[in-house]
Amino acid sequence: MDLELEPELPAAHPNTKLAAFQGGTQNIQFSSSGRSRSSRCFSGVLACYHSLRGPTSVYLDSVARFTRDARGLVWPAPREGGMYRFKDMRPHGQRSSDTGSEASGSASLPLPSTTSYRLIFGFLVGLVIIVFYHGTSMFSWPRWSRSHALDSHVQCDWPMLADTRLRPNEFKNAFAGYQYFGEKCRISSLELHRPYDPLCRDRASMLKAMSSGGRVGRDAPYVPRGCDMQWYTTQEVCEILGRFSQVILVGDSMLRHVIGALNIIIREDLGKEKRHHQVEFDNAVLTQMNRAQCFCNDQFDVTDCSVQGIYKTADVIKNEPWSLACPRLVDGWSTDLRMEQMVRYPMEAVELERLEKAIEKNPSAPQAFILGHGLWNDLELDKSKAWLDTVVGIINAKARLRLRMKKLRQGGTMPVLLMTPNAAGAKKPDEYLVSQGNKALVRFEHAMAGEARRLRIDHLGTWNMSVQANLYDGVHMDMRGNLLKAMMVVNWLNLLDT
Repeated sequence: MDLELEPELPAAHPNTKLAAFQGGTQNIQFSSSGRSRSSRCFSGVLACYHSLRGPTSVYLDSVARFTRDARGLVWPAPREGGMYRFKDMRPHGQRSSDTGSEASGSASLPLPSTTSYRLIFGFLVGLVIIVFYHGTSMFSWPRWSRSHALDSHVQCDWPMLADTRLRPNEFKNAFAGYQYFGEKCRISSLELHRPYDPLCRDRASMLKAMSSGGRVGRDAPYVPRGCDMQWYTTQEVCEILGRFSQVILVGDSMLRHVIGALNIIIREDLGKEKRHHQVEFDNAVLTQMNRAQCFCNDQFDVTDCSVQGIYKTADVIKNEPWSLACPRLVDGWSTDLRMEQMVRYPMEAVELERLEKAIEKNPSAPQAFILGHGLWNDLELDKSKAWLDTVVGIINAKARLRLRMKKLRQGGTMPVLLMTPNAAGAKKPDEYLVSQGNKALVRFEHAMAGEARRLRIDHLGTWNMSVQANLYDGVHMDMRGNLLKAMMVVNWLNLLDT
């Protein structure tokens, strides 16, 4: 069968018959050779196609006229609704204009649509015609372009590396100038976080990105999801902390490690986050072996090194003021960065009293609070909610945060951040696998996020950032993980309305 698209020809052309499609502007010319086969194929194809598509009688009417002109046969008009029945498809006799003989009205021709392989072949040909006339817009396949990017139907969400011209400091090792950096303590900030674009623009998107990110492999750099956090230099961290009169952390050993990591940054000392004279100040006895073990990445091992922690910068300023980098980097820096340990509910009266005394009633600058709780109460939601209500109540009563926000007509959250516990590791004791395992931790994180919204405070989840990280005892992270936590806190502080 030969198909050619050309302008209309005179009706008297001897070797061609024209079939004009209703509603169309083009004519299809069929050669006289093979006309019988063409008639049978197109009759069966478009009859089947019509039964599938419904009101498309234009194709059937066109084929009917084609067979009438080409064979001298008269086909019946479609029934109501444009449908043919096979018994109606037998042609009626008509005098042939070529031979002048009378075709018998009772003569029957074999129906082309009664043979299965012809129907299949006809269906395929009809499908080709449909695609030809309707275009490829009916079908959409994702395809790769020359720029190696998928078209608009498929998107690639893998983060792209940040522009080094806009964020030059983040492509350098922030710890290169720290004390003890070298052969015995070689660590890079680029091993903890790899910058990419875009940056998170507000506190809500930042917290969501930091809570729901991940790693490509164990101990690989952490990648926030959707938008990026920043890794600040020591001077930038000091400037952010300097906006506040107080930054108070309240919670258990996980929060104690966060403030320890913050002290590593503001003291620029990778060796030990402890005070040099910790022994005489706290009357603690450290053996020489412990002193050697509690160094660099291993200083957060709670089994041997928990006694070395720094709980407040006031002690450092009093005893070792030269070890703080912030006063020499930022003029007038005097932020009170401290830790108040309150590990379980119900709290002791002395703990509540100590927290009340720690909070300044009339601060000269804004205050910020970071809270953490859960494991000491086996992730029991009722006790954790009661602990959170008690601590937030003391903070609000003493700092009058809600009253201050109301006067300033601020309808947002208070400057309080709840950090839920990190993931459990392989060394988690078996007796805690049910009450404090990863399933319980994930559920606890989701539930406490809802409690944070109820109290109008912020929430930061740490399960995703820790699930592929090094955990000493199955609970506590090493220095690398705690430095990442500390930088997340600094990113949150930077986006607070001060």
